Amino acid sequence: MLGSLVDFRQASTLLAVRSNRTAACCRGARTADSIVVVLNNPAARKAVSGLVEPPARLLLRMHVSPDAVTLVGTAGAVTVALVCLPQGWFVVAVILLALLTLSDLLDGTMARMAGTSGPWGNFLDATLDRLSDGAIFGGLALYGAFNGQPWITAAATLALVTGQVTSYSKARAEAVGATANVGIAERAERLLIVAFAALLTGFGVPYILPAALWLLGALGLVTIAQRIRTVRAQLRPVPPVEPHE
Repeated sequence: MLGSLVDFRQASTLLAVRSNRTAACCRGARTADSIVVVLNNPAARKAVSGLVEPPARLLLRMHVSPDAVTLVGTAGAVTVALVCLPQGWFVVAVILLALLTLSDLLDGTMARMAGTSGPWGNFLDATLDRLSDGAIFGGLALYGAFNGQPWITAAATLALVTGQVTSYSKARAEAVGATANVGIAERAERLLIVAFAALLTGFGVPYILPAALWLLGALGLVTIAQRIRTVRAQLRPVPPVEPHE
């Protein structure tokens, strides 16, 4: 959840989240987004497990469910995004959202330990991820509006819309029996780019935030086009074969 500046959940998630979810069988197969870059390293996986498993066990002993952790993480990410980002508190927002990735790590680990991994967790995670993403880019759009920078508002809105359509196109493709796993701007990449840009903006680097947002919007359009083309190729009607006389 940069649960998520982020998934933010996926920015930090890049370091651990999705891999944990994969280990949790379905609860972690979530999103696009999945992140295995660093945790493909066995030593890294062991280090993360050692960090996350003790609090996961404690929460389970306290009868806290993985779903509750997921919901709290999302609520925290949405709150941080809509409070800190419009005010321009970018460094604080990135740090807090990165810390909230612990909810992603915890809920997947807890589900695995409790033996409750399954499609429900995958569905809940993916759905709440959309809320986190919307809050992040919506917060940046509000920042532009509050500070007389309409180009930031426009870019953040474009990035928000293309990001949501990117995820929706994949879900719809799967619903009609196709796959749409292609694209140059999936969720993890989007969140990493916007988190990095927001952090640099917080340290006073000019122009980086609008540039990153316009880039994300453009990459999102390309990704949508790639997925439409891919699904169209899979679902193209096969002409009937004329019977031989």
